[in-house]
Amino acid sequence: MTTKTKSKTKDSNAVNVPLKKDKDHDEAMANVLLRPSVQAAITIQQWGNQSDIGSLMGELFVQVAIVKNGDMGRPEAMLLAQAHTLDALFNNLARRAQNQQYIKQFETNLRLAFKAQSQCRATLETLAALKNPPVIFAKQANISNGHQQINNGVPATHTEKTQNQPNELLVEAQHGSETLDTRTTSATIGKDNAMATLE
Repeated sequence: MTTKTKSKTKDSNAVNVPLKKDKDHDEAMANVLLRPSVQAAITIQQWGNQSDIGSLMGELFVQVAIVKNGDMGRPEAMLLAQAHTLDALFNNLARRAQNQQYIKQFETNLRLAFKAQSQCRATLETLAALKNPPVIFAKQANISNGHQQINNGVPATHTEKTQNQPNELLVEAQHGSETLDTRTTSATIGKDNAMATLE
């Protein structure tokens, strides 16, 4: 009599969670599931990629490490590819809008086309910022790795007397001299019985 052994098939949707001695199961699950590479792998798989989720997580982890080490080649390539995709969407939707018979479909297609065009422009701007970061000229940067002294302009001498300037709203010029505005306020108006509140 022969016995058949069940072949264990690997579940492509299973996320392996390593359990450390100092953490319980729930903490280990939370730690793994909150990693950006794990969340991205789950999303990529749910949007039609039939790859093993463990393989996706591993490759995403490698790509994140490459970028952390300063190699921006893949993000630049990704942005350029996305810009081309968005441009293709724009052109496709614009042609669809032109072929529509009814205004609602025309408007919907054209609105989506312009959204794709705007996203394409924003993607190219991001790519340009990655390739050529903007230069910022700061008058003062408060970055210190120790003692720091900042001198902006000409330093004021300590022997000068500070003169308080009078408030321009309270001063009235009369014949070349400055005096306080001493005019009195006007009298209040009595109440108008015709305009009084009705009960």
